[in-house]
Amino acid sequence: MTVKITGIRGMNDILPDETPLWHYVEGVLRQVATGYGYREFRVPVVERSELFKRSIGEVTDIVEKEMYTFDDRNGESLTLRPEGTAGIVRAAISNGLLHNQKQKLWYTGPMFRYEKPQKGRYRQFHQFDVEAFGFEGPDVDAEMILMSVRIWREFGIDAIELQLNSLGTPESRLAYRAQLVDYFSAHRDSLDAENLDRLERNPMRLLDSKLPEMQPLIENAPLLTESLDSESADHFAGLQALLKDANVEFSVNPRLVRGLDYYSRTVFEWVTDQLGAQGAVCSGGRYDGLVEQLGGRATPAIGWAIGLERLIELVKLAETPVPAGGPDIYVVAVGDAAGRQALLLAERLRSESPGLSIEVNGGGGSFKSQFKRADKSGARLALILGDEELSQRQAGLKNLREDAEQQSVSWDELTTAIAAAMRDH
Repeated sequence: MTVKITGIRGMNDILPDETPLWHYVEGVLRQVATGYGYREFRVPVVERSELFKRSIGEVTDIVEKEMYTFDDRNGESLTLRPEGTAGIVRAAISNGLLHNQKQKLWYTGPMFRYEKPQKGRYRQFHQFDVEAFGFEGPDVDAEMILMSVRIWREFGIDAIELQLNSLGTPESRLAYRAQLVDYFSAHRDSLDAENLDRLERNPMRLLDSKLPEMQPLIENAPLLTESLDSESADHFAGLQALLKDANVEFSVNPRLVRGLDYYSRTVFEWVTDQLGAQGAVCSGGRYDGLVEQLGGRATPAIGWAIGLERLIELVKLAETPVPAGGPDIYVVAVGDAAGRQALLLAERLRSESPGLSIEVNGGGGSFKSQFKRADKSGARLALILGDEELSQRQAGLKNLREDAEQQSVSWDELTTAIAAAMRDH
């Protein structure tokens, strides 16, 4: 007996009925990013494993537990990208895009992490990211956030709030690290094995713990904002002033540290209570030291990423009007001769009206069965061919979405008649 091959847990199929919503969401994101002067950049989904160990940090859950890593046939360790920024930085350095240049870039695609699948979190997930290189001041931080505000507005999403923090420089974080070690060491008896390991290797990760018993400890832990260097503090104050000028509501969350080691100074998250435990929808911040860390010249940088699966869930909850999928026209053709002519007419119409979507009925069937298919397809118009239409070199044109009389149109006038019907409805 043949064994049925199933899909991989946490790696989901996106079905034809769902793709129109994905196209709509991705199209809005592209339009907004382009409107701010950001250009598309495409990079591989596979990178050398060392790239992520050096950038994300070896003592992180992503690197230690979640990466899809394998040896290729030459014995080189490769990894399916768990996030996008490291690959963008690598590619920008490799292609000479950063030296004495400023870049604003966007990209989108799948990411991979081996974690427990749940609503809004999958093993293959999709992100839309924007990155800016060469900009030092808080103005680009504010622009990044304003871009995300515009995205929520485009989709009619309002059940979402902005949280900010500043992680300062590596030097100020080193001083803060020492404070955390002293504080949590005094409470070692309250830490489980995993958090004891974090205390030894990466104490800031303790602040990310979701264990209920850890929350009182975290609440009373020293604040990073109290250890900020003056330059980072001024930068953070400048960002807050710009957001207030733009009437962007936010709260400062001193416990927000993000899960990747490369962040510095500004970090932020857009969070919601509409998606259960997975509240973060858009996350980002500055990574001013990452370019130099990966072999380039010191370059200030900032970026954010939106999880598309989570964004799409919010779009559904907001009941945002989404353009319908399906063809513009469904060609109903009964009989062999009509079927052959339908193919020729459809080809001509596609050539004369670029962008027009036309589906020709396949597999025969009666007028009734074909009209059912036409209606199910989501098409706005039906183009009808039968023996009578063939003999008169005409086609029937019927609006499937409104109560209107069917027209008879000569083949030579079809392009004009279709354009008028699409425009009027």
